[in-house]
Amino acid sequence: MSTTTEIKDSVYAELLAQSLPRPIRTEAERARLTGMLLELDEREELSPEQEALAEVFILLIEDYEEKYHTLPRVSPNQSLTALMEERGLKHKDIWPVLGNKGAATEVLSGRRSISKAQAKRLAEFFHVPVDLFI
Repeated sequence: MSTTTEIKDSVYAELLAQSLPRPIRTEAERARLTGMLLELDEREELSPEQEALAEVFILLIEDYEEKYHTLPRVSPNQSLTALMEERGLKHKDIWPVLGNKGAATEVLSGRRSISKAQAKRLAEFFHVPVDLFI
């Protein structure tokens, strides 16, 4: 049994006509759709048609940001260092996750790369994707 909510085409068509969503090619268009998405987000309840429109906005914004605002790839050691700084962690806080003090020192100094087993434990410890450490 499906729990999907029925979208009324006429209501959805009216929302589309008002917002005119289209592929984003400029920062101004991204800002316009982001603003409209924030307006929807501030409402306590959304109709099924508004939820569908919000989803379209999200897809368009994500597509634009993926194409034009890609984040630079950082090394696994840089990811670890950034996460530690962000959370106020020190060497002593991380060495149990990496195995021992020596391993932590070598990883944090860049003399040793993070092993797959360590990457898994770090991902669990920080609650982030394991890809950050591989």
